[in-house]
Amino acid sequence: MTRITPGGRTTFCATYVSHMCGPTLATSTRPHPGAFQTIGVFTLITGIKGIRLRRATAVAVTSGALLAAGALSAAPAQAVTTPSIVAKGGYVMNNANGSSLYTKAADTTRSTGSTTKIMTAKVVLAQKNLNLDATVTIQKAYSDYVVKNNASQAHLIVGDKVTVRQLLYGLMLPSGCDAAYALADKYGSGSTRAARVSNFIGKMNSAAKSLGLKHTHFDSFDGIGNGKNYSTPRDLTKIASSAMKNSTFRTIVKTKSYTAKTKTKTGGTRTMGTWTNTNTLLSSYSGTIGVKTGSGPEAGYCLVFAATRHGKTVIGTVLASSSVNQRQTDATKLLNYGFAKLG
Repeated sequence: MTRITPGGRTTFCATYVSHMCGPTLATSTRPHPGAFQTIGVFTLITGIKGIRLRRATAVAVTSGALLAAGALSAAPAQAVTTPSIVAKGGYVMNNANGSSLYTKAADTTRSTGSTTKIMTAKVVLAQKNLNLDATVTIQKAYSDYVVKNNASQAHLIVGDKVTVRQLLYGLMLPSGCDAAYALADKYGSGSTRAARVSNFIGKMNSAAKSLGLKHTHFDSFDGIGNGKNYSTPRDLTKIASSAMKNSTFRTIVKTKSYTAKTKTKTGGTRTMGTWTNTNTLLSSYSGTIGVKTGSGPEAGYCLVFAATRHGKTVIGTVLASSSVNQRQTDATKLLNYGFAKLG
């Protein structure tokens, strides 16, 4: 309210100002009628006949007050917790630049099981003038081999003509040792089957050396070794990273299932049973793009894996895990950790 006092002085009872800014601004006197004067955060017009509120300005709060209120405080960055895995060996790499993201006995040599077949496929795909539609006639020796070793197979039929492309799917999806044998026999050099297979395995070892791998050696085309078929989590990851540069390889290892149509020895067409990829991360982990499972009495349960999220690719290996489910759990932990590290 306002009151005119003797001498033309005006008193303003700033109830609203008191509410906003505290009791110290409850009243004020003005010696100059008709003049503008600022009280606290309000601009007032005073005069003989009264006073009215012209406008309110924004309250400026000091940074000290903000700090006192905690308005500028930020939550501390959360550290990425290193996972614990059951597998005896593990390695994770940033596929873009080869930098290590995780290691556990990463350079300790171990049996690799069917993850060996990554190199088998890599050697085939590196052949000069490769014709993926060339055919291979399935021999009884391939069938006898898988029966003798109780090995995983693509169930190829003796006498059928199967393309190289189909053999690669049979190699990488159901982990067919019969398909591996057929490819080694096809792309090794020599006058006998044994010589051709030996030559092909030599190509696998040469490829490992060309990648600078010092802890890898192959004595088989499929992982069923004779005591000298071994690698490390780091080396296997590098082999897979190199293989993934080939578009045909990438297409095959990210395929969940494939049905081949082969030519029978009588000229007919045979529709094979569907081959299902043994890498179940393709269904359980978003972004998975490959690559290969492996197992065996010496190897335990192995998995070479890769996934891409938000344009970043993480690739890695676990060796000697305790079960099919556990190797998948181990790989999932390492993928999550790898992506968290990349941010």
